[in-house]
Amino acid sequence: MAAKKGGCGLLVLVVAGALLAVGYYQAKHNSSAAPPAGADTGGGTGRYVALGDSYTSAPRTGKQAGTPAGCARSDNNYPHVVAAKLKPAKFVDVSCSGATTANMTSTQSTRNGSNPPQLDAVTSDTTLVTLGIGGNDVGFIGLAPDCATSHRDSSPCRDRLTAGGHDELADRIATTATSVGEVLDRIHEKAPKARVIVVGYPAVLPDGDGCWPVLPLGTGDVAYLRDALGKLNDALSDQAKSHSAGFADTAAAGKGHDVCTGSDTRWVEGLVPTSSAAALHPNARGEAGMAEVVESLLGKR
Repeated sequence: MAAKKGGCGLLVLVVAGALLAVGYYQAKHNSSAAPPAGADTGGGTGRYVALGDSYTSAPRTGKQAGTPAGCARSDNNYPHVVAAKLKPAKFVDVSCSGATTANMTSTQSTRNGSNPPQLDAVTSDTTLVTLGIGGNDVGFIGLAPDCATSHRDSSPCRDRLTAGGHDELADRIATTATSVGEVLDRIHEKAPKARVIVVGYPAVLPDGDGCWPVLPLGTGDVAYLRDALGKLNDALSDQAKSHSAGFADTAAAGKGHDVCTGSDTRWVEGLVPTSSAAALHPNARGEAGMAEVVESLLGKR
């Protein structure tokens, strides 16, 4: 997800992070997929390419890694942690804050430089690809003015987006799912021997009513957004399964590490980070936790 187009706007981050939360993802989903014939099943001897948005690039959690600087890519994000364990012959991280599925095939302009189409990094000799994308496609950032509230018992976001009995977010998620499926097809075309893992979004919102006013979302919107983000992760899992990819369920692993938990526990920072990270984005602990889920799928834990 984006952080103020590469930074971190307060209200923007309230929704951008909150709508990436998952509170109810079910264990019924398959978290792995058999690698294609001839694939390097561990990803450790070939070429590993990491694609994704700011939940992958991990703004401010570590030192700047690669270019452009506007992608806010840190050297301790989950791709770097996974690469350190796998020790591939070649590691390429092209994740970028604010990326959408469109930026897999088109150049992304940032406040400080342009990031080439991320799929350009995927080559025929690639043996492992991780993909963390979809949140920005749903358009959550534009919801910020309507979701933040000074009334704990209100639900302005839910009321507007479900007016007339039609759920606008559900439509956006369905469209995003189709786009993610198309990206997965392109990855397989470019790297037919690669193992591909879709990395889901970690939990941001807790079960229950949330922690207003620390996170200024009304109780109705907490439930609505938590469920919507569960549906997003469900959609990502389904696309992974139907497009010969594995799914890293970071929401299940991150349950109990949301923004409303203590500073020594949380994986995702609140509006005022207490450790180095962008507001409502994973901190270093969260990135390490996400890496462990990916590593477990690769049999490297």
